[in-house]
Amino acid sequence: QGAQIIVFPEDGIHGFNFTRSSIYPYLDFVPHSHSGKWNPCREPYLFNDTEVVQRLSCMALKNKLFLVANLGTKQPCERWDPRCPSDGRYQFNTNVAFAADGTLLATYRKHNLYFEYAFDTPPEPDYAFFDTPFAGKFGMFTCFDILFFEPAVNLIRQYNLKQIVYPTAWMNQLPLLSAVEFQQAFATAFNVNILAANIHHPTLGMTGSGIYTPVKSFIYHNMESYGGKLIVAEIPVITPDYKTNSEINERFRENLHDSCRTFTSTSLDDEVCFKEQEEIPGRVSEKGKEQSPPSFYAEMMYDNFTFVPVWGEKGELQVCANTLCCYLNYRRAVLTDELYALGVFDGLHTVHGTYYVQACALVKCGGLSFSTCGQEVTDATALIDFQLWGNMSTPYIFPLLLTSGITLDFADHMGWKNNYYFLSKNRTSSGLLTAAVYGRWYEKD
Repeated sequence: QGAQIIVFPEDGIHGFNFTRSSIYPYLDFVPHSHSGKWNPCREPYLFNDTEVVQRLSCMALKNKLFLVANLGTKQPCERWDPRCPSDGRYQFNTNVAFAADGTLLATYRKHNLYFEYAFDTPPEPDYAFFDTPFAGKFGMFTCFDILFFEPAVNLIRQYNLKQIVYPTAWMNQLPLLSAVEFQQAFATAFNVNILAANIHHPTLGMTGSGIYTPVKSFIYHNMESYGGKLIVAEIPVITPDYKTNSEINERFRENLHDSCRTFTSTSLDDEVCFKEQEEIPGRVSEKGKEQSPPSFYAEMMYDNFTFVPVWGEKGELQVCANTLCCYLNYRRAVLTDELYALGVFDGLHTVHGTYYVQACALVKCGGLSFSTCGQEVTDATALIDFQLWGNMSTPYIFPLLLTSGITLDFADHMGWKNNYYFLSKNRTSSGLLTAAVYGRWYEKD
């Protein structure tokens, strides 16, 4: 089909549920930072135990395309190395990238392991990228890495990367961390293209791959069938804005206080400011407070969110926790018998990983009682026009917009205005599941 690069999922070659010793026979030796170029297909004799990389290298060479895959690798270590495991070797969850002639271009050892007891964390984060003739530099990281500053965010910022390859074995967690939902949000937040290959294993809740640009996505999310799918798409290359490191860092810092940093859904370059009348409302007036709906607590994503119900045809809501206040203006096209709620969380998430989250989320609840808010919901019929914003304390905001059947939509406006991050949409393409601004406050991890 004329593809120039192909990306395979994490754990696709070796599978799951290994111990440190049971995975050992399947590990390849891959020289990590080798001097000089090695072509495993043409020079198989250079290193022992390289069967898997030889096969991958030959696939790239034979089909004349760049190839990215994930495998387990091993590296002997010395007894005097304080980090050296007792069995005398490191075992890494590794991505490899090959050029169209079979040359090994880059390796990346996964830094943020997700209950992977067979593997070690590398001593230092790898910043892995490789050059291509058709799209310039591609950065590379794996699965759980996408939620952390090191190495993913630092890699993109330091090397000004605009194309990312991303093997993953992601267990979907609604309403905020479904694979396609977060992959899309990441592409939008950093203005990058992402080629995300998720393993397809519905019984483990693993599905959802895509080719994403900041304004369009080609996705596959299917929990019913066991067949995976090859996604093929042609997308525009995003060219780096050539600024110095300090300029880029400065821009990220300014971002927080930038009065107009928004994308439109039509073009990558247009920056559209909020119209003057869209002023930041302060607190809801005292008069309004008397009729304001009751706030309640419910667990969402294992975190204790504070919610207010979204009742009636239209309204203005506010809900706060710690330093974060979330605001919502909404209007429903038709009143349906579905309960929605506006939730806020500002704190350390501690289940299945530790990371600090600031989130404002409009979600459909699982039923009609408050206790069902935060549950995993996949279908909705309500069409809601909304403007959602919060006084976020971090510049790293991931805009989430998920619609019925786990489909994606794009906001009409998003971006900063006077220390508030906005997300607005008139009429989603189908029923609204989640609209959220999901902030990661990396310094507080």
